[in-house]
Amino acid sequence: MPLHLLSSPAAAAKLAADLRAAPLRRCHSFAPAQRHTDRVALASSLSVAARSASPAVAAAQTELSVSGKKQVLISLSDKTDLAYLGNGLQGLGYSIVSTGGTASSLEAAGVSVTKVEEITHFPEMLDGRVKTLHPSVHGGILARRDQEHHLKALKDHGIGTFDVVVVNLYPFYDKVTSGNVSFEDGIETIDIGGPTMIRAAAKNHKDVLIVVDHNDYPALLEYLKGNQEDQQFRRMLAWKAFQHVASYDSAVSEWFWKQSNKGEMFPPSFTVPLELKSTLRYGENPHQSAAFYTDKSLSRVGAGGIGNLIQHHGKEMSYNNYLDADAAWNCVSEFDSPTCVVVKHTNPCGVASRQDILEAYRLAVKGDAVSAFGGIVAFNTIIDEDLAKEIREFRSPTDGQTRMFYEIVVAPGYTDKGLEILRGKSKTLRILEAKRSGKGKLSLRQVSGGWLAQESDDLTPEEITFTTKSERSPQENELADAKFAWLCAKHVKSNAIVIAKNNCMLGMGSGQPNRRESVRIAFRKAGEEAKGAALASDAFFPFAWNDAVEEACQNGIGIIAQPGGSKNDEDAIACCNKYGVSLVLTGVRHFKH
Repeated sequence: MPLHLLSSPAAAAKLAADLRAAPLRRCHSFAPAQRHTDRVALASSLSVAARSASPAVAAAQTELSVSGKKQVLISLSDKTDLAYLGNGLQGLGYSIVSTGGTASSLEAAGVSVTKVEEITHFPEMLDGRVKTLHPSVHGGILARRDQEHHLKALKDHGIGTFDVVVVNLYPFYDKVTSGNVSFEDGIETIDIGGPTMIRAAAKNHKDVLIVVDHNDYPALLEYLKGNQEDQQFRRMLAWKAFQHVASYDSAVSEWFWKQSNKGEMFPPSFTVPLELKSTLRYGENPHQSAAFYTDKSLSRVGAGGIGNLIQHHGKEMSYNNYLDADAAWNCVSEFDSPTCVVVKHTNPCGVASRQDILEAYRLAVKGDAVSAFGGIVAFNTIIDEDLAKEIREFRSPTDGQTRMFYEIVVAPGYTDKGLEILRGKSKTLRILEAKRSGKGKLSLRQVSGGWLAQESDDLTPEEITFTTKSERSPQENELADAKFAWLCAKHVKSNAIVIAKNNCMLGMGSGQPNRRESVRIAFRKAGEEAKGAALASDAFFPFAWNDAVEEACQNGIGIIAQPGGSKNDEDAIACCNKYGVSLVLTGVRHFKH
């Protein structure tokens, strides 16, 4: 989870000017303590720890300082801003010890470097697997400056201390997600020395500053320039270092599990690495604080979805915005033909598919115009100029005058003109771009004290069999309506009932404790258009006579699609035969809580 202290020298200067008195702004951005004018050099000053330690410890620390310089250890895979860092440290009087390519890059930038083998007196070996795993390195990192026997041990063995360690790791994550990578290549990209140095420095953060992110170089230099001893700064760097290694190890573990247990989705234990994307104004309710994190698991790379959205315009996203946008995007992504989905409170209240996406949009809004107002509208097609104009100017079907208002528009892309027009609809309209969500992913849901994990519900009508059980066989168009309704019901909260005709949702009932009430709500919304339409249920009806199946038949429904598999299937069949209604059983249910 990145922790960007400062992003540039200019930001560092601003930090020193504006935030001198603030030890911590937020968990992901913090300021150094009061700046001093003296440069940090061992020849000119000792640490606060040395000044407050016993005379013996202070004497030992002074003896370690006779070189007149403090030491920094730098070993980087990502060498972004390395010259800036190296020159900054050298300008502050620091002696730099480095490895391999990092040392070469520093030398090329005009920075004086001592190569690590000069202090270990041992060359790199085993193709670079062993170069920093040595007492002369780790002794200098782990020695406590307030422990006399630690300092004596360093003196006895001729080991100097490191005051700053700057390390980042082999790009394992990028390597194994870049394409077909062999198991052997993946193994060789697992960093060993790097995590060891990072953990050692982070453990001894009271005496050693650990930096793992090039974005933190400016803050580091500002801190060192002021000869500061702000322990909060050191602890936050250490926290970031441990988090960095934890995320790295989680990627290695996830990759190893997939390499070793192909086809098994549920490991005995696993870690989900999360990265803070933004803090939110509040949570589900105004009294709750909230934040949004993206899932950095290997399995989520290129998987699309709302977690990787691009926001082109509008107010910042809220907690509920993310939930609603996710519901709308997951639903519209199910359809191959041009489709519009309107969502309110995570339930699709309007769905329509047409070759003409403008017509699909109008029909989706018409499905429940009252609910659509203030909702989320999603498309599975690029929004061009014509569609943008329609979204911007379309009037509510309820009165033909009120211009439709939406919280969010989400689509896979926009033309330049389409985006320009939509931006003019409202300053607050959130315009989102997302990629279609991937299939076969692990779905997680939190409960108090634990998490539920399941395979994502990816089944589509084409992947299941609709078996006719009634005396009357459905017409081809009726079966198509049943499949469309069934796919919509997959995204409606249980107990879910959807009524649809001609690839258009006419009405739906959701979230009711009893399925019969959901049926009544759906028919109330569909009105007379329900005659001859399809009704889909996300689960079987527990009873037939004097219950939902008979009520649906009496309202003129043409075909009913339900999972079946219940002891009451025969009652449902008999009821449909009585009214001449087709009944198809799917064998698959779609509960959605």
